[in-house]
Amino acid sequence: MARYVDAKRPQQWQKTLQGFRPYVKKHWLAFVLVAICAIFSATVNLTGTYMISPIINDYILPHHYDGLVKMILGVAGMYLCGVLSTAFYKQLMTRVAQSIVKELRHDLFAHMQTLPISYFDTHTHGEVMSHFTNDMDTLQDALNNCVDNLIQSFTMIVGTVIAIFLLNWALSLIVTAFMLFMAALIQYFGRRSKYYFSRQQVAMAAMNGFIEEMVEGSKVVKVFRHEQANQKEFQRRNEALRDSAAAALTYAGRTIPTVVSLSYVNYAIVSCIGGFFAIAGMLSLGELSSYLIYVRQTAMPINQFTQQLNFILAAMAGAERIFNLLEVESECDDGRVTLSSVTIDDKGRIQESDEPTGKWAWRHPRAQGVTYVPLEGDVRFHDVVFGYRSDTPILKGISLYAKPGQKIAFVGSTGAGKTTIINLINRFYDISRGSITYDGIDVKLIRKDDLRHAVAVVLQDTHLFSGTVAENIRFGNPRATMDQVIAAAKLANAHHFISHLPKGYDTAVHSDGANLSQGQRQLLAIARAAIADPPVLILDEATSSIDTRSEKLIEKGMDRLMEGRTVFVIAHRLSTVRNADAIMVLDHGEIIERGSHDELLAQKGRYYQLYTGQSELD
Repeated sequence: MARYVDAKRPQQWQKTLQGFRPYVKKHWLAFVLVAICAIFSATVNLTGTYMISPIINDYILPHHYDGLVKMILGVAGMYLCGVLSTAFYKQLMTRVAQSIVKELRHDLFAHMQTLPISYFDTHTHGEVMSHFTNDMDTLQDALNNCVDNLIQSFTMIVGTVIAIFLLNWALSLIVTAFMLFMAALIQYFGRRSKYYFSRQQVAMAAMNGFIEEMVEGSKVVKVFRHEQANQKEFQRRNEALRDSAAAALTYAGRTIPTVVSLSYVNYAIVSCIGGFFAIAGMLSLGELSSYLIYVRQTAMPINQFTQQLNFILAAMAGAERIFNLLEVESECDDGRVTLSSVTIDDKGRIQESDEPTGKWAWRHPRAQGVTYVPLEGDVRFHDVVFGYRSDTPILKGISLYAKPGQKIAFVGSTGAGKTTIINLINRFYDISRGSITYDGIDVKLIRKDDLRHAVAVVLQDTHLFSGTVAENIRFGNPRATMDQVIAAAKLANAHHFISHLPKGYDTAVHSDGANLSQGQRQLLAIARAAIADPPVLILDEATSSIDTRSEKLIEKGMDRLMEGRTVFVIAHRLSTVRNADAIMVLDHGEIIERGSHDELLAQKGRYYQLYTGQSELD
């Protein structure tokens, strides 16, 4: 049965082809060799068929056996060259295709690393992954199997038409009419099967999504006795999938049998008429034999060419989406201030060091020379205005400061702007107005990689990577030694549970930490932040979804981690921010209250209402 790919046609051909140019240019010689060998292989097949005419007319009918043997050996040698040529270009095309896909996949992943957070906030993970899976697989399949076959099929079609017209133009008019009719039928069946395959994929996605939801919510299903209703809904979706799949496969399955049947009818008609031509002396027996073989092989290259062209179109559509992603503007980073390892003498003079010293300073190039500012962790917002959309401000003139070693907590309802402030400290987004400074330096002047090196984040939703426990901790500092890993784990209060794992620090982490408890995952996240050893720490309340015992362990780990650091805390439980140096109460992007825990309670405002339960965080 013919293969099928459901994909939109490319919208911008020229732009997509331009995107391919550097990859094709790198392998241009290989493509030329593939084209030459594919054309040569097709020409050998066409020539071999044409040679049947002189073999019959000049050697078999006159009983010229010596010449016949030589001709057969010559044709056999020609076919051997064709086989070797086919084997060569197939192997070469495979290698070229894999190289291009590898290079394109490398460039795509490298570019994805440079994209701003805003891109991932506005595109689903599945949408991004589809470029590496569906689009790349379609492109790889087309390069592996279609480019060379498309050249060969086209050569076979053109060569066959030329050959049959050379042999007998009158019979060729009949063959050409059948060829055009077969091509039209292939296109018709292809369009109909495409429509039903699209419906099949929609029905398949709906059924798979339903199954996934029911599996994940199996406990809820059983608690509310929803099994019968689920079974009826599944039956409905299953029948919809069956109907669309049956229609799609019906049209797809009709293509080859119909084309083959038409080729038989064409062959029968041409055989009868050609026989009369031969009897009338208008066509020799050898020419008729060659002609009929050409007629028999017309259906296959037409069918192959049409299908391969569809695959090429689908691959181009996938390539277009890939190149569109490659054209997404990378994260802007025009900072020139960097972090440098330094030494500081007794007089406070700072000298840059090539060796790690444990002390850091901002290297700030100026017109009058380079100056060094000690890394301390002083973060300040100066009348900051920001919105994810220009017409919808989220923060409205926020001003605040956090001196080195201070703990600042943010309290407020969902959408008040707490997470936005954290995103701006890391410069995931650039502000509309105002300024943010780190140790007195505008963060826009600091290179983003260096800025983020000076800030660590412990998120509420912990993400662990495939690898060992030690590798996940070392993610915060890839150059850390094993002693540093263990020290970070002890600081985070994680060493005890790690020591009791089957392989300790070499225990493998699976499926985002599915083999660990929520509390253990949070402790590893704290250890990961600890090993980075930054002066500024951001905590998105890490204890809101765990048990009391784990909460106490995590709080001890966080308390150790916060010592001597500037800390920003997003609070979901007000009991966790009572010891903060300053608490900022946010509402609709504005700071409506600020002060210590006791000061805010004395004001009996919004914070007092939240703390005493008269109001709740939404």
